[in-house]
Amino acid sequence: MSGGPPPCDPAELGTLFLFEKLDADQLARLCREGRIETYEPGPVYAEGDPATCFYVLLKGTVVLSSRVGGDDVEVSRTSERGVYAGAFQSYLGDQVRQVYTSSMRVTEPSRFFVLSAETFAAVMHEWFPMAVHLLEGLFFGTKNTQRAVGQRERLLALGSLSAGLTHELNNPAAAAVRATSALRERVAGMRHKLGVIAAGPYARDTLETLVGIQERTAEQVSKAPALTPLEASDREDALADWLDDHGIADGWQLAPTFVQAGLDADWLDRVAAAVDEQTLEGAVRWLTYTVETELLMNEIEDSTTRISHLVDAAKQYSQLDRAPYRVADVHELLDSTLLMLSGKIGPDVTVVKDYDRALPPVPAYPGELNQVWTNLIDNAVAAMRGTGGPGTLTVRTARDHDHLLVEFRDTGPGVPEEIRDRIFDPFFTTKPVGEGTGLGLDISWRIVVNKHHGTLRVHSVPGDTRFQVLLPLTAPDTAQEQS
Repeated sequence: MSGGPPPCDPAELGTLFLFEKLDADQLARLCREGRIETYEPGPVYAEGDPATCFYVLLKGTVVLSSRVGGDDVEVSRTSERGVYAGAFQSYLGDQVRQVYTSSMRVTEPSRFFVLSAETFAAVMHEWFPMAVHLLEGLFFGTKNTQRAVGQRERLLALGSLSAGLTHELNNPAAAAVRATSALRERVAGMRHKLGVIAAGPYARDTLETLVGIQERTAEQVSKAPALTPLEASDREDALADWLDDHGIADGWQLAPTFVQAGLDADWLDRVAAAVDEQTLEGAVRWLTYTVETELLMNEIEDSTTRISHLVDAAKQYSQLDRAPYRVADVHELLDSTLLMLSGKIGPDVTVVKDYDRALPPVPAYPGELNQVWTNLIDNAVAAMRGTGGPGTLTVRTARDHDHLLVEFRDTGPGVPEEIRDRIFDPFFTTKPVGEGTGLGLDISWRIVVNKHHGTLRVHSVPGDTRFQVLLPLTAPDTAQEQS
């Protein structure tokens, strides 16, 4: 600011569109309680500082900017007389935190009419009581609407995830139930066969040999090699021939079980060497129960392990037992989200993980980042599904200078250039009515930019769309939660 305060002229204020309907007494009061100030090129006030003054431009050029991540982005530049900025929400009083919502600077010597926030609030309430009530209703109504719709967006995502999780849990749970029922039958059959063997003509050393073979068989099942369909078919034919050659009926029914367990003709030869020809079939069928029991227990173990992993992923995704703000491994967050969404992603989309595991953990709100991943993955899958063919979702992490990059790349049709600047706007959606609120990307932008001081950007051409999230590797000096 330069020079002494020049006098305030009510007639000059009356020429401004903001004050042109005021009477002489009202203009005189403004001049009496306000002041004229001239600012040299440079900053006038900064975003986030206490909002103490209301500014009206008389002459000059003002630039308004908003903080996006670590950068100030210009949102308005004007030389129009009468434009205003600053504490224009002071009429709300202590109902909201009174800070400047943007930064203002001037690019040339500029004259302002300046009114204190307290005086601005007082004249608003005295002169325009109905307008103040309307503005309060509009302000808080808009806030409540955004909050309610944002909550709705989160509930929709949660409902979709819950349906997917229920589907994912149902498959291994049903498999475990089926395997348990079959296991009960096999154990009952084994008890019966054991009684038959005990009453049969088996010598003690023969039984000891069979028990030894049984133990080794159980160990062999856990080490069964993975076979190609052709290898499995060839081995089944060989085992079926062996069983037929040794007079064991329906060998073709037993062969697949032995092959699944990794057993071959050499194993059958050892069994045949331990018993005589009359008791061979009984011994083979008793050992078959052992093989089937081990396979069923493996299936139960796999199913319950899958359930455990899904529950762990749900806990990781929800972050219910974690601090809201902490240092987190983004790869754990990405994996839990992908697992939670696996049912929704479906078999037509191939997921490729291109992780840089050397990246360090980052300070973050993990639960909210999971919401960002959910929104971006959901959009990518929806875009690829719209093409009617298979697609590929590539999730990549990398270091980008002092930021960690998380990129979601899809092979969908791309984001048309004419709407690319609007996709982060609230309520903007390209999805059919009823399938999207238009808040997914807006919420994601707020979480990444406002809460994490990062960047969310998009690059898109047909067949190659990339949404990129850049997160600071270190926490900012002053981390403020912003809405």
